[in-house]
Amino acid sequence: MTHPTLLVIAHGSRDPRHAATVHALTERVRAERPGLRVETAFLEFNAPSVPRVLERLAAEGEDEVVALPLLLTRAFHAKTDIPSVLREARARLPRLHVRQADVLGPSPLLNAALGRRLREAGVRPGDLPRTGLVLASAGSSDPEAIAVIAEIARELRHTGWCAVRPAFASALLPRTEDAVRALRAEGVDRVAVAPYVIAPGRLPDRIVAGAEAAGADLLADVLGPAPEMARLLLDRYDETRVTVGASLSA
Repeated sequence: MTHPTLLVIAHGSRDPRHAATVHALTERVRAERPGLRVETAFLEFNAPSVPRVLERLAAEGEDEVVALPLLLTRAFHAKTDIPSVLREARARLPRLHVRQADVLGPSPLLNAALGRRLREAGVRPGDLPRTGLVLASAGSSDPEAIAVIAEIARELRHTGWCAVRPAFASALLPRTEDAVRALRAEGVDRVAVAPYVIAPGRLPDRIVAGAEAAGADLLADVLGPAPEMARLLLDRYDETRVTVGASLSA
């Protein structure tokens, strides 16, 4: 029995670190599951594009693809951009069966990856009662996406941090620097900033700049190719593959 190809769809960026991080993550996915064909495509800025990869897969005789948005929340790209690109591809490539997987978040594995990056930045379990956390995401105008970030911040508050505040690099306030300063004003001894983003780029750089400008004590790295991220991609793939199999056998 052949398995559908996993097509990881990233947004793309003019910043070369973005594509490099995405490719590092997909390489880890390949290492986690040898034999699974894993391809990478981008919505914009980087090559290859989603249509080009799907055309190549069809030309090579592939017949099933799981298209996985490399996104943390369901917002415009997951709800509009990617479905539109995939609809157009299906119309042009009727023999290629393409299913869109769900976005990555929310997930305990994302929280675990976040914890890994914070530990790597120097946070220790005993530090949490006197450390405030800024959960800094890219930001969105989509209420569903914002609600997810708020819920994650509430969940993290119950894991030992003395305070947790969400922050956003675009679309909404507060900015990272505002959240850091607000925690300081509340008397929090130490402040850590955790970028809730997958790869470097323009908006993640805003998070870094805000953390530095406000004097955050610790700044975690982006989630990137953390082992938990690779496992999460495979979980989303497997969930969709099971659905594809059930649909095809119905």
